[in-house]
Amino acid sequence: MHPDATPLWPAGTPGALGSGPGHRPQLTHFPAAAGRASGASVLVLPGGGYWHLADHEGAGYARWFADRGVHAAVLDYRLAQHGYRHPAMLQDAARALRILRAQARAAGRDPARIALIGSSAGGHLAATLSTLFDHAAAADPVADAFAAESCRPDATILCYPVVSLIEQFRHAGSRDNLLGPDPDSALAELLSPDRQVNGKCPPAFVWHTAADAAVPVQNATAYASACWRAGVECELHVFPRGRHGLGLGRPDESAPPWDRMLEHWLRERGWLQA
Repeated sequence: MHPDATPLWPAGTPGALGSGPGHRPQLTHFPAAAGRASGASVLVLPGGGYWHLADHEGAGYARWFADRGVHAAVLDYRLAQHGYRHPAMLQDAARALRILRAQARAAGRDPARIALIGSSAGGHLAATLSTLFDHAAAADPVADAFAAESCRPDATILCYPVVSLIEQFRHAGSRDNLLGPDPDSALAELLSPDRQVNGKCPPAFVWHTAADAAVPVQNATAYASACWRAGVECELHVFPRGRHGLGLGRPDESAPPWDRMLEHWLRERGWLQA
């Protein structure tokens, strides 16, 4: 466990299949830079196909937010490689968001400005919690003080997200890791966030690349279109070039300028200091 990480359930994870690494979902905090704190917070959900967690989409994003005055927390959620399927991942994300909201209130941050950012499969988890927060709340396995907090995010940021689990453009690997190789069709539709968007969902910022050969861009456009149909504010950016999983950029390949666009989007909404 990271020295600054705290388990979501200190007394033991409900439904745990073991006790070692991978069986104790945890939050690692990255406090906002001194003198720049805006009072907002963000929960970071790394990608990795529901099999592993990509650090550059976790700690890398968290440092970006912290440098700009947003308190960030990275969630290490349970994964298929350790034997977990749905609903473990959604339970972890809902619990983490509730904890982050309670901690924001206790620390004097704004409990009404808690965003989610997720990439690839982490984007699917973010979009799922953004559309099924009522469902996730009802399924909380522990009734404690944190369970009284809302698990509805106040903003959703999706980076080249997996969205559909049923369309031809679905990402089969993420679906299989989340639900198993022969999932129930009704459950796969329930967990396709583009089918579940409604007017109660939070505003969204979505980006993808048309050249993504791993997760087709139709996932992003499907979610954005669903938001617009439901009257939910959504900003969508589709860049022509760039492979899957770029995040903020890699040594051998720069990322599209989505971070500058996100910074503008956050600033317009008062999530960053002027």
